[in-house]
Amino acid sequence: MSCINHLFLNIKNCHKTDINITFKRERDKGKGTDMKKSSVMASVLMVCFALSSCSSESSGGQKGKLTITATTSQVADAAEHIGGDHVEVTSLMGPGVDPHLYKASQGDTKKLTEADVVLYSGLHLEGKMEHMLTKISRQKPSAAVAESIPKEKLIPAGENMYDPHVWFSIPLWLYAVDEIEAQLKKAKPEYADDFTKNAQEYKENLKYLDKKSREKIGTIPEKSRVLVTAHDAFAYFGKEYGFEVRGLQGLSTDSDYGLKDVQKLVSLLADKEIKAVFTESSVSKKSINAVVEGAKEKGHDVSVGGWLYSDAMGEKGTKEGTYAGMFVHNIDTIVSSLK
Repeated sequence: MSCINHLFLNIKNCHKTDINITFKRERDKGKGTDMKKSSVMASVLMVCFALSSCSSESSGGQKGKLTITATTSQVADAAEHIGGDHVEVTSLMGPGVDPHLYKASQGDTKKLTEADVVLYSGLHLEGKMEHMLTKISRQKPSAAVAESIPKEKLIPAGENMYDPHVWFSIPLWLYAVDEIEAQLKKAKPEYADDFTKNAQEYKENLKYLDKKSREKIGTIPEKSRVLVTAHDAFAYFGKEYGFEVRGLQGLSTDSDYGLKDVQKLVSLLADKEIKAVFTESSVSKKSINAVVEGAKEKGHDVSVGGWLYSDAMGEKGTKEGTYAGMFVHNIDTIVSSLK
């Protein structure tokens, strides 16, 4: 609805300027004319002030910033870096939250409907929110940023389905970063130059991170490059950086595992003499502990090498609360445990 229409429907919403003008009724004809002129001028001023207030509010959040609601912290991190001072970003899913199982609260719905732009990962990562996100996308600028990646680069996961954990391949995640940049430029074209500059700097940092990660991984003997985790979230990581990846559960933590799944992993660990397995920040340790115990019963000692960030990043304000910091933590944990 335009601000002008909104003004005439409910002028109280334009609350920055509160003008209360009272006129006395004058029976004198001359005074009545003056009163009418004053009334017209007051009305014009009222509209102008109200329109100014509406304009300020409709341009975004605090101080006219573009308000963005992102589902995951990975998406939010890119939006914050690219948007800089021109955006106000809210992430729905915090540390340790499993996006496969996440259901939007009433507060989340409010954040989605009030945002100028909605950004989400897509590829069915936010499985329980798909209906809501589809509905929101018909109402306002929205984008499933991971779906900008060429399909031939994605890992199939069933009929017309793909593995959604694309952020573990930095080269693939750069496609999503480009999509976020494009959405911000579309929403606020007047800041396009700033968005371009910020995005370029962000992407250069990620490319450097990719390079250093490969160097660190190169110190792990090839036969030891087997990554065993709670669920199959690291397939893109394995493909990109040369690891055999095994997860006890499937792509979604919503899938179950049984005794046979545990036994298969135990056999793999023993056959390849793998020293460590890994827990995940957003998944229960119970499944991986079952693998460790099963290996011990077979006479093969395997340790929990540490916990990895998989579907969620760390606490806001910490190193691991950024995409780059999360990635560095995972690389260092894997290298120190398997080298």
